[in-house]
Amino acid sequence: MRGDGGGVTVETAIAVCALLFLLVVCLAALAAVTGSVRCTDAAREAARLVARGDPARAEQAVRAIGPSGARLSVRVDGDEISVEVTASPVGGLLPGWRLRGQAHAVLEPGATAQ
Repeated sequence: MRGDGGGVTVETAIAVCALLFLLVVCLAALAAVTGSVRCTDAAREAARLVARGDPARAEQAVRAIGPSGARLSVRVDGDEISVEVTASPVGGLLPGWRLRGQAHAVLEPGATAQ
């Protein structure tokens, strides 16, 4: 049986590559979940600040709390505020995916969302 000499080595190499691929996919998924939670936290804080009439600090909060490159979008409809924070996944490991967090609030009396 001299023809089977390298079979175990090849199988081991394939198994190690498969495990490394699985590890990278798991790490990318964990980074995406973490980034999504950070987007939601940033959106919640931004909605609170905009509702209080402080949209400039809302931008600062998104930069501080959200993932790198997070963008803030605020929509005001009467006294209702809808805030969305979007970002790309960390390191571009998941191309084409966008992380997103949303929050809603009601303007406080006397506050403006300008």
